[in-house]
Amino acid sequence: MLTILFDGIAYGMLLFVLAVGLAVTMGLMNFINLAHGAFAMVGGYTTVLLMQRFGVPFLVCLPLAFIVSGLLGAVLERTLYRPMYRRPHLDQVLFSIGLTFMAVAGMDYFMGSSQQIMQLPEYLRGRTELETPLGLLGMGHYRLFIIAVCAALTVALQFILARTRFGSRLRASVDDQRVAAGLGINVNIVFLSTFAVGSGLAGLGGALGTEVLGLDPTFPLKFMIYFLIVVAVGGTSSITGPLLAALLLGVADVAGKYYVPKLGGFIVYSLMIAILIWRPQGLFSRLGGKA
Repeated sequence: MLTILFDGIAYGMLLFVLAVGLAVTMGLMNFINLAHGAFAMVGGYTTVLLMQRFGVPFLVCLPLAFIVSGLLGAVLERTLYRPMYRRPHLDQVLFSIGLTFMAVAGMDYFMGSSQQIMQLPEYLRGRTELETPLGLLGMGHYRLFIIAVCAALTVALQFILARTRFGSRLRASVDDQRVAAGLGINVNIVFLSTFAVGSGLAGLGGALGTEVLGLDPTFPLKFMIYFLIVVAVGGTSSITGPLLAALLLGVADVAGKYYVPKLGGFIVYSLMIAILIWRPQGLFSRLGGKA
């Protein structure tokens, strides 16, 4: 049971890093980007290509995946996404889901439809077992690494959004772009930076998740619903909500697939429905406005 809990927490932390960029764009920028998973796929393929064809070490590939996905996000934000900010949400959904299908088709054409294999470094393989008063705890080294990296990113992201001048400028730009511009804030640069960081985090999550989740051209479609569940259940007014929602989803998914494999997906969706009936605005959203 402890091992399942540990694996569920690692899975949940990975889902949080994958989905937090979507939470930021939906909650702070008020933009529905269903192509968010495509940036995660780009990060995953960047890591696989660098490791397989160029022999780049895994730990070097992680920041490179963040940079490549972030730069791609910045270019697309400047050219395609920015004109959509003021459009209705339905237009945003149709636009971004169209980009998703284009990304899937493009990756299938250039990389093929087969599942990608990534060889982890030796020090990230293996498993450590600990005797505890509650039983035997088996900790995979790579999942322990995922938890450590994702926890550090969570703390850093929370600090940036809540304690820095950039976070204040972002919230001001979202609340009233005209007033923020009048105060000397470059709203376009703030949104560009936010979208690029969110895309970079998705790419980093894709790089970390290749070994756990698998990687093929249908990745954005397979995990789109998980990203939306994290954002819907956790709410979009803070980082805490999506984090807790991702942990709940991760533990429920791993436990459900282990104990009742035939009902694994049903358990996740039942948990989502129950939480949304209890709190339709999300776990940490405030009624009537943003935090």
